[in-house]
Amino acid sequence: MKNLLRAIVTGVLLTSTFIVNATPEQDKETFQRFYAERFPNLAKEDFVNGVYALDQDARDQWEAMNDFPPYEENLEAGEELFNAPFANGKNYASCFENSGENIRQNYPMFDGKRNMVITLELAINECRTNNGEETLAYKKGALAKISAYMASTSEDSVLNIVIPNNEKALAAYQAGKQYFYSKRGQLNFSCANCHVQNVGRKARSETLSPALGHPTHFPVYRMAWGNFGTLHRRFASCNKQVRAQPLAGQSEAYRNLEYFLTYMNNGLPINGPASRK
Repeated sequence: MKNLLRAIVTGVLLTSTFIVNATPEQDKETFQRFYAERFPNLAKEDFVNGVYALDQDARDQWEAMNDFPPYEENLEAGEELFNAPFANGKNYASCFENSGENIRQNYPMFDGKRNMVITLELAINECRTNNGEETLAYKKGALAKISAYMASTSEDSVLNIVIPNNEKALAAYQAGKQYFYSKRGQLNFSCANCHVQNVGRKARSETLSPALGHPTHFPVYRMAWGNFGTLHRRFASCNKQVRAQPLAGQSEAYRNLEYFLTYMNNGLPINGPASRK
């Protein structure tokens, strides 16, 4: 009980720390230090495995399942879609730096010309429209498969999200931070209530995963979904679970949330796509 109370109090203090005008770098150091102190026996890189870093029995089952990953066919489909030419003869590789390979660790990024956060999924659809193609659904389906394939080419590359030192970029970051710590829905929960303050505890039969490590393995193949889903699909699911209105994929609020959360994970390696329950 003493350890539980200490964890909750520490989570509250962490939340309070984020209310003051800290720099993004100070926020990140505080964020990552909290998890290091909460789980002193875990190496920083272990957090990329989510709840499987906390529950050894669940991890053993998960590792056994990944001897034959359930997402292999979807990943192969994503590679085919990525390489398929558009009607004009170009393909996705023509839209991205390094032909779209090993770039996942740089997203989301801030576009200073448009003053907005650009996620990888948004960039994929903008590639399509710039080449005369229709957009794809943002939370699942073909776009999630393409994004998953692109993520697979960045395996073990370290997240390196940049927040330019300008008013608009910092405002987007602050908006994402505010969303992460703001309560919503009929249950009056924030992202931080589950994944910071109560991390490692049970919600019904499920262990609450740490927010440190969340963005590293998306798009993710969830058994409950039976296919790949993007990070914004997971955001929407969390909103539904606290009985809040989910937002559209690639809404400004979700893009800003992804910007903040991924920056908090800077320094962790990409290990996606991955499978989860």
